[in-house]
Amino acid sequence: MNFVLDASIALSWAFEDERTKGALAVLDRLRRSEAVTSAIWPLEVANALLSAERAGRIEPEAANRFSALILELPIVIDPVERRRPLDVVRHLARTHALSAHDGSYLEIALRLGIPLATLDTRLGDEARAAGVGLLGGS
Repeated sequence: MNFVLDASIALSWAFEDERTKGALAVLDRLRRSEAVTSAIWPLEVANALLSAERAGRIEPEAANRFSALILELPIVIDPVERRRPLDVVRHLARTHALSAHDGSYLEIALRLGIPLATLDTRLGDEARAAGVGLLGGS
């Protein structure tokens, strides 16, 4: 795995007004490498797309095309056993004042020793403080 991919980066690819040069650079990098992500990631992406559809921000057909694109990319879901989220991720999230969702991305990056691709400022700041490299900034 070359980097950890969080939902903020992936979702920026679906919405033109959220795309940044950094996020597009991550997508380009993903075409030449492989990303790993948290088990919560597909649900975060699906929920954001549903919310955007309900708000009239994206048409269902466009959300379907985006989902198909995501499924073609080399993104691996990190296998998780019950103890890691309940112990390690919860501890990291508490220590860094993050949600458990964001703590899961940080935990993977720390465990695998790879950078984290995020547009989430808080998560990025805490990852940097923990010694994790970042990808995807504006």
